[in-house]
Amino acid sequence: MEPQRDKSNKCGTICLKYLLFTFNILFWLAGGAVLAVGVWTLVEKSDYISLLNSSAYSASAYLLIIAGVIVIVTGIIGCCATLREIKSLLIVYLILLLCIFLLEVIAGVLAYIKYQELDEDLRQNLKVTMQQKYQQPGEESVTQAVDKLQQEFKCCGSNSSSDWAGSVWIQAAGNKRLVPDSCCKTPSDYCGVRDHPSNIYRVEGGCIMNLEDFILSQLHILGAVGIGIAFLQLVGMMFTCCLYRNLTEDPY
Repeated sequence: MEPQRDKSNKCGTICLKYLLFTFNILFWLAGGAVLAVGVWTLVEKSDYISLLNSSAYSASAYLLIIAGVIVIVTGIIGCCATLREIKSLLIVYLILLLCIFLLEVIAGVLAYIKYQELDEDLRQNLKVTMQQKYQQPGEESVTQAVDKLQQEFKCCGSNSSSDWAGSVWIQAAGNKRLVPDSCCKTPSDYCGVRDHPSNIYRVEGGCIMNLEDFILSQLHILGAVGIGIAFLQLVGMMFTCCLYRNLTEDPY
């Protein structure tokens, strides 16, 4: 009877090892996805950071990169602990999974709070930033960000194209433009001298609505990735606990 039980335990341990190893492969992929989203956010959308007074956007990108690296390292520890059946390392792995899970919950709450602050920051400062800093000396990053924003989202001005009437650059002597050339549907030099709807983007709500929608869509992506990883972690913690209980002896 005893050999039969030992054989059953051994088969259960082997099954759990394969399940946990499969989980770690998925966990690595999830960590890679988080890392990729963080790098993409930082590299492709970093121009918009100069339009914000808050550092929350750039901080979230760096946090994603760090989280992705931690998840990948944790997956490596999990594989080592699983394949070599090291009970002490399994405990470390379980603690890391639990810590990452708790950090995800905290990060989710903070992301929601920071979005409210970021949204308010946009509404209060985007128009002033455009009017005061566009095409001004030393503000090349803002100029580039505004041009990219207006072309990418097909919009003009913070709330509407009329915002540009208060621009320091537009009011400068000798400037015949009514809006920047990046407001034009087909950009060319001095195309901004005519602000007719057939020539420029006159989207209701201006660029601010588009930028808010973009930030919200980013949060949805992060939320979906976070929920997926959180589910994986719960499954991983369950498998880890079962494997730990099935291991009858510690190699050390």
